[in-house]
Amino acid sequence: MAKGLFRSGMVVSLMTFISRILGLVRDAVTAHLLGAGAAADIFLFANKIPNFLRRLFAEGAFAQAFVPVLTEVKEKDGDNGVRVFVAQAAGTLGTVLLIVTILGVLGSGVVAAIFAPGWYNEYVSGGAEGFKYELFSQMLKLTFPYLFFVSLVALSGAVLNVYNQFSVAAFTPVLLNISIIGCAYYFHDKFEFGAFAMALGVFIGGLVQLLFQLPFLRKNNVLVKPTFAWRDKNVKKVRTLMLPAMFGVSVSQINLLLDTVIASFLVTGSVAWLYYSDRLIEFPLGLFGIGIATVILPTLSKLHVNDDPKQFQATVDWGVRFVVWLGIPACFGLIVLAPLIINVLFGHGEFMASGNHIEKVAMGVTAYAFGLLSFMLIKVLAPAFYAKQNTKTPAKIGVAAMVLNMVFNLILAPMFGYLGLALATSLSATCNAILLYYFLHKQGVYGVSKTTVWFFVKCLIASILMFLAVYQLQHYFPWQQQGFMQQVALLSGFIVVAAVVYFLLLVLMGVRFRQIKNIN
Repeated sequence: MAKGLFRSGMVVSLMTFISRILGLVRDAVTAHLLGAGAAADIFLFANKIPNFLRRLFAEGAFAQAFVPVLTEVKEKDGDNGVRVFVAQAAGTLGTVLLIVTILGVLGSGVVAAIFAPGWYNEYVSGGAEGFKYELFSQMLKLTFPYLFFVSLVALSGAVLNVYNQFSVAAFTPVLLNISIIGCAYYFHDKFEFGAFAMALGVFIGGLVQLLFQLPFLRKNNVLVKPTFAWRDKNVKKVRTLMLPAMFGVSVSQINLLLDTVIASFLVTGSVAWLYYSDRLIEFPLGLFGIGIATVILPTLSKLHVNDDPKQFQATVDWGVRFVVWLGIPACFGLIVLAPLIINVLFGHGEFMASGNHIEKVAMGVTAYAFGLLSFMLIKVLAPAFYAKQNTKTPAKIGVAAMVLNMVFNLILAPMFGYLGLALATSLSATCNAILLYYFLHKQGVYGVSKTTVWFFVKCLIASILMFLAVYQLQHYFPWQQQGFMQQVALLSGFIVVAAVVYFLLLVLMGVRFRQIKNIN
């Protein structure tokens, strides 16, 4: 099982890597066409709302509640039980989502006022930036239906994951990125406000993702006709587990959205600066943190059903080691290379024409990077609760983290603006991870092993030395005055040097690959 779990994790990471690369290309296209001004603020916010709801309800609360129950059904009732349950879950979720989507489209003005109060106030008072609210409201009519499609995508992906078809769900987001990029280039000049072309890409991308997964469901004989079953015992169990789960694993996304809401009161560009900063952080987070979380939840759920606490603890400990192994160097690497990465990805077109935003985004990346490891650890520690169908404990922790985030926002935002919002998110994520571990340890579910503690120390030392090496190297090979291709070559070289230095130092300190590959 250990080798299988590691292999599955690497497959998901590979597929996610392809998706994230295209995601960065999509962001580069956004920066090129929209820059980091009002147009970017409006589209990025309109795209963020359905994506936030997706992560909160579908990939967050629903997935964390659905997978443990589905695993239990599969172990006890076999494939026939799975087909019945999937039909009931799809019918019930689909009905609720359809109603929410219709209300969201019809009431887009209300949704816009709730999520962007700063823009709404400008609109009501006749301010110069009131147009942002109007365009935001109109654009939500295109982006909001994405919630319906992608939530069903999350459901089908969760089913495929239980059948160990991890690569399909991990690859699916590639189609969204392709849709947005394609629409941006083909339809940008067709709209009076070009950002609407990218909003159209969001709508098409959601539909294409759902259609892509259907053949794989059929292949596994779980493509069934949805039936509404609100009162079914298993559906009811999922509903019961969902509500508290919303404040568990999704709390980081809630905090990021709150940052964006507050940013609507700040200077133009704040929403875009936070978005581009977050996107760079999302790359390693999605590649490693979410990849491991995807494969670890079904495994932990099965271990819980089979009553194997020793292997359960060992699996969580392995997950912690995995994210430490890649999360710490990713944090230091992003900090030292952020300006160059941003310049290569976004330093052209409207992004540069509307002002030099590289320094702003780089500082945002640094602020978010301090919380990167905590974001990753949450993805490993929270599933340990959900696998045991305990969603209340992480929910209470999530509420506490949200309150702390708002307190930090109120303290830091007046002093540091958008940077204060990013720092507040990192601090609250760190508190979230610490509290998750505290209660897992208190309940006797998981205690970090001495092996993992020493592994953490070695990874930290290697990452600091790697940071210093790359930082010094940049002085010998300055990139600021170089052309685009030279900057790409330098960035590639710095990354290669960083990787070689980091992994060589680990080997010299006695770290061996089997410590990552094997659970025990």
